[in-house]
Amino acid sequence: MLDSDSLPRVTGIILAGGQSRRMGRDKAFLDFEGAPLIARVIEPVRRVCAQVMIVANGAETYGRFGLPVIPDVYPGKGSLGGIYSGLQAADAGYVLAVACDLPFLNEALLRHLITLAPQADVVIPRAHAPRSKAQRAMRYDQLAVKESGLQATLAIYSKRCLEPMRVRLLADDLRIINFFDQVRVRIVEPEEVAQFDPQWLSFLNVNTPEDCKSALALLDQGRKMKGE
Repeated sequence: MLDSDSLPRVTGIILAGGQSRRMGRDKAFLDFEGAPLIARVIEPVRRVCAQVMIVANGAETYGRFGLPVIPDVYPGKGSLGGIYSGLQAADAGYVLAVACDLPFLNEALLRHLITLAPQADVVIPRAHAPRSKAQRAMRYDQLAVKESGLQATLAIYSKRCLEPMRVRLLADDLRIINFFDQVRVRIVEPEEVAQFDPQWLSFLNVNTPEDCKSALALLDQGRKMKGE
């Protein structure tokens, strides 16, 4: 449930339509401290969004979370297809699109992205996702940038993106950022991201069993540091 009326109205969409090839099973349902990984993603999104939906092809499987489950309009079109499907179904004029495998979402960062929604058609962080234990201890400017560094599956999209997205989907041009030249884009640069999430943990995703073990170890380490 949204716990602040001061934020722009944004629909949260949890992208859960991937095939999880590297994991070997549906990563959304990985046990993460006694609950499915996706449940840990849903919780912070619910606190900042007026409406939350899951984009996945399996209403029976995902219905347990008590949220609308939106199937892909264009099946097999990757994350771009998932964002398009959720954006089309959303009640609000904007969506916060979040991958289902991000266990360390920073609520303050999510709020900041949402406050920026009225400024552009896409609000997207440029950040460096930690990818190893050693990298997690390093500053962002010491990390290798993955492609453009734009984190398209933790970003805001407006309804004005629908038509440019549709054109790309029909052309089978599925790289999300390829339609950005047709809309207004607000990039949240690394220094701005760091004001809310200085360790960039919001962008740490769980793609493999080893990733899951590392994420759980990181969570345990954080608790020990806090004396819990």
